Amino acid sequence: MWNSLNTADYEGMIAETVVIDGYNGDKVHAYYSRPIGTGPFPGIVLIPHMPGWDEFLRESARRFTQHGYSVICPNINERLGHGTPGEISKKAMEIGGVPDESVMGDTAAALSFLRCQANSNGKVGVIGMCSGGRHTFLAACTVPGFTCAVDCWGGNVIQAPEKLTAGQPVAPIDYAEKLNIPLMGIFGNDDQFPPKEDVDKTEEILKNLGKEYEFYRYDGAGHGIWYYDRPMYRQEQAMDSWNKCLAFFDKHLK
Repeated sequence: MWNSLNTADYEGMIAETVVIDGYNGDKVHAYYSRPIGTGPFPGIVLIPHMPGWDEFLRESARRFTQHGYSVICPNINERLGHGTPGEISKKAMEIGGVPDESVMGDTAAALSFLRCQANSNGKVGVIGMCSGGRHTFLAACTVPGFTCAVDCWGGNVIQAPEKLTAGQPVAPIDYAEKLNIPLMGIFGNDDQFPPKEDVDKTEEILKNLGKEYEFYRYDGAGHGIWYYDRPMYRQEQAMDSWNKCLAFFDKHLK
């Protein structure tokens, strides 16, 4: 839980950019943070959101590491070149987003990287926000090996047939039957992406399939409630959902 540290405990971490073998063997940059010590430590794959492979994601990785997790965040936009996060995410939006196949390949590679570390306890969760939340739902259903997943306000989990593209050929919800790990969802009731109706439908489908899930839905909040650098930030809802997220990971990964 937030701020539950013991003032007598040692704390240390290493955070750096590494290169992993991603989708199709491509060399992909990734931000990797982990506690100092022999462990064993659980892992988290943090899938980037549409704002790009940015500073917020690095801060989030270090927050999870402060709570005892090895975290890797792969640059899923690697094939689009390099520049500021805003420049590269703009390129991603211009092509309708990075293809799902590529993102799932990089996500699987990040999972493998964590599980191969000598200080891994073998358990790895996955989390993402915004488009990364959509990719998290997709990974939870289609990438073997994850222990649990957290979808933070992922839009387009439900997609109408006319909105499918070559890069996003299947709506993630159509894979829901394959979900075999616990899933947490964090949503704002004022969000339009996903709208409340899509969250209702997602929950109904998961419930009917008998899946293990827990959704938290916040009044007075829209999209991106953790983004403290933007007007959409909601302090009370953000801290409540951060605590729920940490408790969820602790339960399933530690």
